Amino acid sequence: MKTVLKTFLLFATFTLGNLSLFASEGHGEESHDEKPFDAVEVIMHHIADAHEFHILDYTDDHGVEHPVSMPLPVILFTEGSLDVFMSSEFDHGHADVVKGNHTYRLDHGHIVELSGLHPIDLSITKNVFSMFLSMVILLIIFLSVGKGYRKGNTVPTGLASFMEPLVLFVRDDIAVPNIGEKKADKFLPYLLTVFFFIWVNNLLGLIPFFPGSANMSGNIAFTFTLAILTFIITNVNGNKDYWKHVFATPGVPLWLSPIMIPVELMGLIAKPVALFIRLFANITAGHIIILSLVSLIFIFKTIAIAPVSVGFVLFMNVLELFVAALQAYIFTLLSSLFIGAAVAEHDHH
Repeated sequence: MKTVLKTFLLFATFTLGNLSLFASEGHGEESHDEKPFDAVEVIMHHIADAHEFHILDYTDDHGVEHPVSMPLPVILFTEGSLDVFMSSEFDHGHADVVKGNHTYRLDHGHIVELSGLHPIDLSITKNVFSMFLSMVILLIIFLSVGKGYRKGNTVPTGLASFMEPLVLFVRDDIAVPNIGEKKADKFLPYLLTVFFFIWVNNLLGLIPFFPGSANMSGNIAFTFTLAILTFIITNVNGNKDYWKHVFATPGVPLWLSPIMIPVELMGLIAKPVALFIRLFANITAGHIIILSLVSLIFIFKTIAIAPVSVGFVLFMNVLELFVAALQAYIFTLLSSLFIGAAVAEHDHH
């Protein structure tokens, strides 16, 4: 009973956190001078990357709203010069930043150079911060677990008792069945890294306040990079049977090769596309649904809709916890399937 109560309070906190994100930005009853609430704009703003962590807004005695946020480092490389400063210098997009001969402006979340140059943006954004945070979390977890095993502990205790079944699950239920027992260990480090990296980032994205709230897996560049890594590992390790199937499909007449080879090459490209689109779409859809449910309160401008919205958001938060692990599992499973198909040894009769 205590566990159920603690779980309910945890999700209630997340739900209230989502509500506070909207309420703190002044999306309540608008006056005649204010523009109507735009749910699409607000939702897209929350799922997009940013150069700061927005915490809340407060109104002073004169009725002026002041945002409170945690700035992040801005790192720009423009025409051989390196400009480094904090995003707070933009004053939430109200001020330009002059560094040497360059003037920068924050335009809808993107940094532009006013003279028309195109700086290389190496800034630590919300998504980059979340990625580094997840790396630190995973290093702490696995180094502490590994330390226990190096001491000769044969029976896992503490954190190791939680992590060992997950590692064995990835090895015995994902890697070995799809790649084979002989070659699974070669690719197991990559599969374990992908599984836990995606899972931890998905969980961090469900936290509606700092240090969470970054939509890491909802960033198509992130999912694209992971898919490309799987694509490279798959094709670099592909054996002669794998490439023979691509360029000389067994049982297909030679005169069909001009048709079959492009089709097979398209199939190679379709695999990573399916990987990164699936992960990106599913995680983004979950965030959009939760934010849309919260938006109903401000669209209808009545507190009467709040119990319905809060109830559904609470349910979606529980569902998103499952989806966070499910998408990590699916990405790892498909990666192992693609790798297994590339390294499989076929019997020739």
